[in-house]
Amino acid sequence: MRLPRRRFLRLTAGALALPALSRAAFAQTYPSKPITIVVPFAAGGSTDVIGRILAERMRVSLGQTVIIENVTGAGGTLGVGRAVRAAPDGYTISLGQNGSHVITGATYSNLSYDLLTDFEPVSLLVISPFVITANRKSVPPNNLQELIAWLKANPGKVTIGNAGQGSITHVAGLVFQDATGTKLQSVPYRGTGPAMQDLVAGQIDMMISDPITAMPQAREGGAIKVYAVASPTRQKLSAPEVPTVDEAGLPGFHISLWHGFWVPKGTPKPIIERINAAAVDALADPATRAKLADAGQEIFPREQQTPEALRALQKSEIGKWWPIIKAGNFKVE
Repeated sequence: MRLPRRRFLRLTAGALALPALSRAAFAQTYPSKPITIVVPFAAGGSTDVIGRILAERMRVSLGQTVIIENVTGAGGTLGVGRAVRAAPDGYTISLGQNGSHVITGATYSNLSYDLLTDFEPVSLLVISPFVITANRKSVPPNNLQELIAWLKANPGKVTIGNAGQGSITHVAGLVFQDATGTKLQSVPYRGTGPAMQDLVAGQIDMMISDPITAMPQAREGGAIKVYAVASPTRQKLSAPEVPTVDEAGLPGFHISLWHGFWVPKGTPKPIIERINAAAVDALADPATRAKLADAGQEIFPREQQTPEALRALQKSEIGKWWPIIKAGNFKVE
């Protein structure tokens, strides 16, 4: 039976509109079940701590339980891969940083995903500079210049931990060796938390770490010492007593760790906006801000807590780091 042309066109248009209508209806009911934030590093590290602080407040805004799932290994690539394979429905959020969502794109040649095209950015969150640390007992120097001289006198004998092969802490250690003309033994872990445990225990000698993981161990237990913060300015809130690398004798060694939220490609825009609103609300909450400040985190200004700002920073960091990594042949096979 042949349909009149007008009726055929109306039916065709209606069929084409169904996916858009169903997506809109789905977005209106979101969220209707618990949400999972995938953290690609072990519990106790900076990404995990930040995720748990934000999840606590986001539960209030979203009206649903927000679960932290730690998927560790391979410099964060296993956790990012878990998130990218999830359904694009807003129930799986990738919490990452410039290690997992920038650095690994150059250090790993066999990634099963594209960092720019397989994710939708949601929100830029927090940033903090790295600190150069060492075990207090096994590493005798008391300042950065003495440390560099001591490392040069002991090539290949000193161990430095990192959050996994190809992670930003791994690359930071390699760049440090290149900048100082030293040679260290690299020891990979499944995150900064386990690496810091071994640094405190004296199983490794050094680590370039985030302040969340390092500063409590430097202050409370005194098992480690912090030589410098990898920033042009001192950290007034988290570590005002620690000199900058410029002050301590390694000018220009500036490396920071920033975090953001991503979701799988194809996630409806209204859902992305809903998650972004929950993240923005969390970052504006006084109690959450205080916890992040205590953890040495600086919150990005409100106008930068957007998908567009996260995408722009990610692209900028790729432009900065990928040439350095490739020129230094800092690859993971």
